[in-house]
Amino acid sequence: MNATSGSRSVGALLLCRAEPAAVRPPAQLLREELLLAPAGTEWSVVVPEGKPWLHGGEPVDRVVTGWATALAVSAATWPVLALWWDADRAGYILAAGFRRTVGYTWLADGTPAGEDEAMRTFAARLALDPVLDAQALEPLTEPDKDADAHARLIGLTAVLARLGLDLPTGITPGESADRLRSVALAQGAEELEWSGWRDAVRAELDAVEGGPFGPYLRGPRARLLGAAQLGAGLPLLAWGLGRRSGGWAAAGALLVVHGALGLAYDRLRSQ
Repeated sequence: MNATSGSRSVGALLLCRAEPAAVRPPAQLLREELLLAPAGTEWSVVVPEGKPWLHGGEPVDRVVTGWATALAVSAATWPVLALWWDADRAGYILAAGFRRTVGYTWLADGTPAGEDEAMRTFAARLALDPVLDAQALEPLTEPDKDADAHARLIGLTAVLARLGLDLPTGITPGESADRLRSVALAQGAEELEWSGWRDAVRAELDAVEGGPFGPYLRGPRARLLGAAQLGAGLPLLAWGLGRRSGGWAAAGALLVVHGALGLAYDRLRSQ
């Protein structure tokens, strides 16, 4: 594995194991400037602008952890993998539904700074092959003087290619946020714009009703999911606002909105 250039850029990518049509509604509710593009078979990539960590004073890993958690919980049926990097470290955060997030970190020179158990949990949650893919992940947790942190992330995406991930040309972990956005726009990535709550709700309902989980919009399961989202979102929103953490506050707000909408929709359709 070859080392990438020692760039001191800060950036992130959100890899969603779903088609863009399914990712669009929950991503819009984050109310951030994002770009959305297909990234292989049943994969999408979300490219953020980067202002929350460039101007908000929050570490990039904390911001994207909140975003990934919010997207994964709102989706419930597909995981979100956040790749992040800064001057000193790089790593990933995997969010899947209401499960505890799992992550791994490398120092800038590529030195592993995570736990092997986290990598095994990562492989299990993405349903990677327990033998072949696990063997491919092992070198990422071992010392390698020729691989820096950015090369580790590229190695991780190479393993995910076994699951159909195919990042657009030029969308490479380790690049600056400006570079990633310019490349994504040049290749026709969709700009996600906040169009107001009414349009966001309509898009969300259209996406869900048109999918395999449409029947779960109403009934006991819908009410249970809505209550769980509210129960998780309210304290998270309060905590994020108290800490002035934009990423976690956005995650909490998204959970609250989804929970409230789910309960309201179930009630309205039951009348």
